[in-house]
Amino acid sequence: MPCKIIMQRITAIDPAEATGKAKQLLDGVQAKLGMTPNLMKTLANAPAALEAYLNFGAALGTGRLDAKLREQIALTVAQANACEYCLSAHSAIGKMVGLKPEEIAASREAHSQDAKREAGLQFARAVVEERGEVADAALARVRAAGYTDGEITEIVANVAVNLFTNYFNHVARTGVDFPRVEVGERIKWNVCA
Repeated sequence: MPCKIIMQRITAIDPAEATGKAKQLLDGVQAKLGMTPNLMKTLANAPAALEAYLNFGAALGTGRLDAKLREQIALTVAQANACEYCLSAHSAIGKMVGLKPEEIAASREAHSQDAKREAGLQFARAVVEERGEVADAALARVRAAGYTDGEITEIVANVAVNLFTNYFNHVARTGVDFPRVEVGERIKWNVCA
């Protein structure tokens, strides 16, 4: 049976046609990244949501967790939520911040050669899978690996911003504009039927 063509369900705003706050935000994304990803164009339907997302990410970028770990968390969360858009985007961004292909693959499954990073990724996945209701043992493990309460808070914040984009992309069925990385069996809406 042929593959179903899945159409984006929330229209992406063409930056050339954007006005007001949406235009200002999209122009800023273009200036910073040299491109305007479909996620940003789609979020621009609600400039307040786009601005909140951009500000949340920018604030986390000034925190204690380095760019590599933030991307590894994004990959762990995207895989856990079967978000093909985010998995594709963060695989590309992960390469840009210095993650090796084997680190990207391992991060999808919450693994790392570095024990502390692995503990952080395992904790991030637990936050997703347990909807924040992590067991005392999970919190004890991440602390035992050397994470401070501030770093644990940042892990949760990184999970939260990635949950937002994962869920938004599922609702919008945002068209993937990065080199496509397939989630695998768990993807629900981008499969052959």
